[in-house]
Amino acid sequence: MSSPDHNLLPDNLNSFWMPFTDHRQFKAKPRFIVRAEGMYYEDSEGHHVLDGAAGLWCVNAGHKRESINQAIANQLAQLDFAHNFNAGHPLVFRYAERLVQHFPDPLNHVFFTNSGSESVDTALKIALAYHKRNNLGSKQRLIGREKAYHGMGFGGLSVSGLVKNRSAFGNLLPAGHLRHTLDIERNAFSHGLPTHGVELANDLERLVALYGAETIAAVIVEPISGAGGVVMPPAGYLQRLREICDTYNILLIFDEVVTAFGRLGAMSAAERFGVTPDIITTAKGITNATVPMGGVFVSDAIYEAFMATEETGPELAHGYTYSGHPLACAAGMATLSIYEDEGLLSRARELQEHWISSALRLQGHSKVIDVRAFALIGAVELATDPEAPMRRGTALSAACYKRGLWARNIGDALVLSPPLIISPEQITEIFDLIADALNDVD
Repeated sequence: MSSPDHNLLPDNLNSFWMPFTDHRQFKAKPRFIVRAEGMYYEDSEGHHVLDGAAGLWCVNAGHKRESINQAIANQLAQLDFAHNFNAGHPLVFRYAERLVQHFPDPLNHVFFTNSGSESVDTALKIALAYHKRNNLGSKQRLIGREKAYHGMGFGGLSVSGLVKNRSAFGNLLPAGHLRHTLDIERNAFSHGLPTHGVELANDLERLVALYGAETIAAVIVEPISGAGGVVMPPAGYLQRLREICDTYNILLIFDEVVTAFGRLGAMSAAERFGVTPDIITTAKGITNATVPMGGVFVSDAIYEAFMATEETGPELAHGYTYSGHPLACAAGMATLSIYEDEGLLSRARELQEHWISSALRLQGHSKVIDVRAFALIGAVELATDPEAPMRRGTALSAACYKRGLWARNIGDALVLSPPLIISPEQITEIFDLIADALNDVD
């Protein structure tokens, strides 16, 4: 019997309810991706495009890495599935031990999940349960930030600051929100991190005064935002948040679903910026997007508070059927080997100056009002057409794809996060293509 061709184009486009998609727009002009290798995608029309987004911020080591594929196949041949509820398979323990060595002390324990959304909800639940174990059960409020994206679970939505993602779902968890740090008027075309805005971290003091420190469990921020349009932290901002959290016994959570695994030139933003939170959430690049997985890294103090219980039963009544799935662990192990062996965890730092200088060459275009770039993440912000918000961003994304670059727009910002294997020449090519595509945007 011959193998089925999984890339045959579908006749019916109605059965699959697509995520975050304008279905009418998609059905009018479907785009089907059928192959990927290295830095490139190929669509069903044979069009090759440079992947300027690492899939969806996640294919950090590039596409079709044979060692990852082989590790998954080998694991599947030996053990397809074993759960980790009061039992375990050896690989998950070995992988966890190896993985935590790459995160700053005292974040020496990892709880495995299956996505960024699950990682965030897990971290928030751990924060709430931790305070309750310390007889501080009044600490139930969570603090997020405007323009933040923390996945689509109820906890993540509650602390997220993207209005369109929240508005359809009614009342969520009790949360407050810090002001965002996007300040185009003062920080447009910054060379790396913006210099203005460290005082925005003091907005946490306002929320403490409003709600009371005794009610606030945790603050969660993306060190550099992704889906909010690549918003950078002003220099010193994260350090100031750490100081305020320490003052009021508030846990600090870094959502590093996007920024971990080499995106910023280190394993984590915590390492790159020298600020250690109490909890780090991860996913995406952890398996190079081959098998869904996430991880929540917690400090010794948090872990030991749960382990110190004298009650029988699980110390934390939480988990997922696929937490620490054998195939995900095999993929994670192989991915980590690539990161280590090829120096990909530091590569974004090495390419940073070329990335930033190439991006800033777009400054002179009449429609470009800001360029934000750091390590291997960035955004090109266009002036919004007041009659049609998102029109210019969508047009620029389409014009880039036509020229051979796949880059997503978020509103009127074109966001970029290419695989870490990118060459200096390909960086130059990306911004040359964007410069040319801007000619199609009125």
